[in-house]
Amino acid sequence: MNFRNPRGRVGYRSLIAFATGLSFSAAALAQGNEPVRIGLIYSKQGPGASIGQFLERGSEIALEEAGGKVLGRPVEITWLDEPNPQVSQQNMQKLIDENKVVAVVGGNYSSSALAMMGVANRAKIPLILPGAAASEITGKDCSRYTFRTQATVPVQIAGVMPYLAQSGKKVYFLTPSYAFGQDILRAARSRLKENGMTEVGVDEVPLNTADYSSYILKIRQAKPDALLGGLVGGDFSNFLKQWNEMGMKDKIPYVAVAVTDTDFWDVGQQASTGIYVKPWYYNNPNNTAAEKKFAADFEKKYGRPPSDKGWSGWIAMRSLLESINAAKSTDSKAIVTALENWKNTDGPLPFYYRAWDHQLVRPSVVVKVKSKITDKYDYFDVVKETTSTPADTEKAFGTKQEIGCNMPPL
Repeated sequence: MNFRNPRGRVGYRSLIAFATGLSFSAAALAQGNEPVRIGLIYSKQGPGASIGQFLERGSEIALEEAGGKVLGRPVEITWLDEPNPQVSQQNMQKLIDENKVVAVVGGNYSSSALAMMGVANRAKIPLILPGAAASEITGKDCSRYTFRTQATVPVQIAGVMPYLAQSGKKVYFLTPSYAFGQDILRAARSRLKENGMTEVGVDEVPLNTADYSSYILKIRQAKPDALLGGLVGGDFSNFLKQWNEMGMKDKIPYVAVAVTDTDFWDVGQQASTGIYVKPWYYNNPNNTAAEKKFAADFEKKYGRPPSDKGWSGWIAMRSLLESINAAKSTDSKAIVTALENWKNTDGPLPFYYRAWDHQLVRPSVVVKVKSKITDKYDYFDVVKETTSTPADTEKAFGTKQEIGCNMPPL
C-alpha cells in the first residue's frame, strides 16, 4: 500500500503510524482472545487427597460463578499436585515457567506453602494459600507476593483454649511433626499458665502414620484431663478411628485445630467426637448470602455440601478473580495491590487481607460434634464465632509488633 502526500512523496510517518496501529489492534485482539492462566497446587494423592479435591472444587465453583472469565477473557486452570514440599516447590516453578500463570492458588500444608513462597517471591507471582496455618507464613517469613486465607495457629489456639481449660488442668499434646505442629505446641504452651493448666505429655507424629495404638496407650497412661491435637487429613481420620476402637471416646475430651469436614465424613458418626476451631461451616446460620449460595451451588453440582476446605478454595479464587478485575490488568504488582485493597462486605462483619501482612482477617467458628448425629454430613453444632466485632477480630490476629512481619515495598 502506497501513501503519498500532496507533493507526491511517500508519507512514511503515516505509513509507520498505520502499521503501528495495525500492530496495536492485533495485539489487543490477541490479548482479548488469550486465556488468563491461573495455577492450582492441591493434593491429588495421599492423606490430603480428599482435602485437595474439595479445595479444587471450591475454586472451580468460584470460577463458574464468575462466568469462567476475568477481564472478559476465558480463564485457563492448571492443577498440579502437593505431595510434599520439594515437589510442591517444583510444581510452583513449573506453573510459572511452562504454563505462564499470572497467579497461583494452593498450598494446604504449611511445609509446602513455605517452600512455594520462595518461588513466588523470586518470580514475583501472586500466591494465595487457602489452607496453611503456620504463623511464620504471615509473620517472620511474610512476602509481598503471598496471601493467606486460613487463620494462624495462635488465633485458632486462642479460640479453643477456653474449652480446653474447662476440661481440667492436665493437657497432653498430639501434633504433627512439621512446622504446623510445632506452631501448635508453641502457641498452646504459651497459654497454659494463664489458663491454670500444665503439660503432662507430648507426641509429635510423622506424616502418614497408620498405627496410633502406641500413642494412645501413652496418653491413657498419662491420664490427662484433655488431649489437644492438630493432625490433618488421613492422619486425623486414622487416629480418631483408633481412639474410638480403643475405648477412649468420651473418656478424655479431644480438642483440636485445623480439622476439615471430610475428616469426620471419613471417620463416620460412631467415632467422631470433640471440640474444634474451623474457618467455616456450611450449616452455620450466620453464613452470608453469598456463602449460602456457594453451598447450594456446590451441593447441586457434587451431591454433597462443601467442607470448610471447599470454602477456602472458593474464597481464595473469588478474591483473586475480583482483584484481577479491580486491577484491570494481569500485571503481578497490580494484582497484589488490588488484593491488598480487596474487601468482602457480604455480611455484618467485613473481612479482608491486611495490607501489611496479607493475612485474611475474619472470625473462625468453634464447633462441637453433635451428641446424636442424624444427618449424613451435618456433624456439628456451632458453639460460637471466635470474635463478634471488627475491632476484636483485628486484635485477635495480632499487631505488627506481635506478628513480626516486615515486608519490603513492591
